Amino acid sequence: MNKFERLEEITKLINKKGSVTTNEIVADLNVSDMTVRRDLSELEEQGVLTKIYGGARSNDLTQYRERSHKEKHTEHVTEKRTIAHQAAAIIEEGDNIFLGPGTTIEILAEEIDHQKLTVITNCLPVFEILNKKKSLDFKVFLLGGNMRDITQSFVGEMTNTILSNLKFNKMFFSSNAVNNGYAMTSSVEEAYTQQIALNHSLETYLLVDSSKIFKEDFNQFCDITEVTGIYTDALRRDAIDYLLDYNKKIYY
Repeated sequence: MNKFERLEEITKLINKKGSVTTNEIVADLNVSDMTVRRDLSELEEQGVLTKIYGGARSNDLTQYRERSHKEKHTEHVTEKRTIAHQAAAIIEEGDNIFLGPGTTIEILAEEIDHQKLTVITNCLPVFEILNKKKSLDFKVFLLGGNMRDITQSFVGEMTNTILSNLKFNKMFFSSNAVNNGYAMTSSVEEAYTQQIALNHSLETYLLVDSSKIFKEDFNQFCDITEVTGIYTDALRRDAIDYLLDYNKKIYY
């Protein structure tokens, strides 16, 4: 494969996936790490991509299209289940917790098997899962407000006003992307609601599968150096190493 064929293949790959790691390109094209780095630099000069830590992201803004709740539900299910199972183990009887939106958090809700717990969420699917488990000492509350259909979560002034008056032992949340040391999402409104919950929680835990690492989204809402811990999967050593650069409490 000559240089021009490589550049074309890298362009196709990055525009398809939104972002790729150097290691992925090395494996896909069977070329050296140094060759890939030179190719990425040339494509950056051409305006095709932007180099980021460990790889590059596409400059095609259509990559920031937020996938629907239905689409996300079918992606990386095994990894999300493993992450959720680990995270559920640190929830203690009597905890008062906040669960944010996202399919990984929905799986966490399925994994919760406690007798005494208070859960607050702004995500309708999370509420529906937990409401079936509700008992005398197991309570679940859904925050109302303006509903974002794409994530089935409530945001806006009503949601934020109620949330601002609450305190939590633990918060569990996910994100669409993690890069440059930040968790990212597609909605400014949803990000603001998450930030309130983060500020009102004693412990905060990010649940994110490795496919989200090195990707970018529209809005940064959480510095991952400040969270209590991060739960991910063990599929990609480069993703784990990247997270460890920002936070030493990584569980996989």
